[in-house]
Amino acid sequence: MADSSEKQRQSGESPRSSEPSTLPTVNAVEKPEPPQSSLHPAFYVVAWIGFSGGVILFNKYLLDTMGFTIVLTTWHMVFATFMTQVLSRTTSLIDGRKTVKMTGKVYLRAILPIGFFFSLSLICGNKAYLYLSVAFIQMLKATMPVAVLITSWSLAVAPVNLKQLGNVSFIVIGVVIASIGEIRFDLTGFLWQAGGISFEATRLVMVQRLLSSAEYKMDPLTSLYYFAPVCALMNGVVALLTEVPTMTMQNIYNVGYVVLIANALIAFMLNVSVVFLIGKTSSLVLTLCGVLKDILLVAASMGIWGTPVSATQFFGYSIALGGLMYYKLGADQLKQYAGQAGRSWQEFGQNKPATRKALIFGLVLFVMFVLLGGLAPTYAPEQTGKLRDYMGFNTGGVVNTHP
Repeated sequence: MADSSEKQRQSGESPRSSEPSTLPTVNAVEKPEPPQSSLHPAFYVVAWIGFSGGVILFNKYLLDTMGFTIVLTTWHMVFATFMTQVLSRTTSLIDGRKTVKMTGKVYLRAILPIGFFFSLSLICGNKAYLYLSVAFIQMLKATMPVAVLITSWSLAVAPVNLKQLGNVSFIVIGVVIASIGEIRFDLTGFLWQAGGISFEATRLVMVQRLLSSAEYKMDPLTSLYYFAPVCALMNGVVALLTEVPTMTMQNIYNVGYVVLIANALIAFMLNVSVVFLIGKTSSLVLTLCGVLKDILLVAASMGIWGTPVSATQFFGYSIALGGLMYYKLGADQLKQYAGQAGRSWQEFGQNKPATRKALIFGLVLFVMFVLLGGLAPTYAPEQTGKLRDYMGFNTGGVVNTHP
C-alpha cells in the first residue's frame, strides 16, 4: 500500500517538474505589454470640441475678411491632400488604406461621386456663413439626421419607417421654431445652408451604400486620404471659374500667409482628433460632445459677434437638441444614462458638497450671461453697442450688415 501511494505521489510530482510552464511566464516578463496611453479620455473630448468649434469660428472670421468661400475650401483640401500624403509615408495613422481594396473601378464608381457631393456640401455650407450667423447655422445643422433619413428612403437604402419619422419630428419642430425666432433671417443664406445639408446627407448615404462592406470601410483620416484630392480638384475648378477672376493678392495680404496655414492646419487636426475620439470613447460620448459643441458655438457667436438670439430661438433649439438626443440614443438608453448620471451626481455631492455648489452656481451664472447677452442686442441695442465700442470689440462682418 505504501509503495503504491509513493508511486502515485511521484507520478503526480514528475509532470510538474517537467512541464515547460515557466516559459510563457518568463516571456511575459521579458516582453511586457506596451504601456497604455496616459492621456485621459477627457483630453480627446476637449481636443475634438476645440478643433471643431475653432474651425467654424476661424472660417467665419476668414470669410468675413476675404469673402471668397470656394477658394478657402479649395485651400483646405489642397492642404489636407498634402498632409495625408505625408502622414501615409511617415506614420501609421493612415494604415487603414492598406486594408481598402481600392481599384480604378471602385474609384470611379464610389470615390468620385461621393467626392462630388462632398465638394458641393463644403461650398454651400461655407457660402451660408456670408449671410447667416454661426448660432443660427448650428441650429439648422440639427436637422442633419432628418435629411439623412429622408435621403436614405429616397435612394432606397433603407425602408420607410414611420416610427423613425415620428422620432425626428421633434427636431424639425424645434428648428422651425428657432427659424421663426431668428432676428436676422436671410433667405439666401438659409437656402445655401439647406443645400449644404442636403448634399452632405446625400454623401453620407452614398458612403453607406457604396462603401458599406468590410473591405471598403474607412476611418476619417483614410477617407480624407482618398476624398481630399478629388475635392481639391473639383473645388479648384469652380473657384477658377467664379472667384479667382475677381480676387487679388491684396485679399491674401489682408489675411496673411501664417493665418491661412494655421486655419488649414486646425481644419486638418479636426480629422485627426476625430480618429482618436472614436477610438478612445463611445458613441454616447460622441453624441453628447456634438450637442455640447453646438451649444458652445451658439454662446461663442453671441459673445464674439454680438449675435442676437431671441427667447423663441432658445426654446426651439432646446426642443431640437432634445429630439436629436432622443433619436440618436433612444428612450431606453436615455433613461439608463440619466439614472447613472443622477447617481454619480449624488455621490459627487456627498463626497465634495462645496465643489458641487460651486459648479451649480457657476452654471447658473453662465446661463444668465448667455441669456442676457443674447437678449441685450434685441431689447437694448444702443446700450449694447456703446458697451462693445467701449470694450474695443469690432462687430464688422457680412452678417451684421443684414438687419
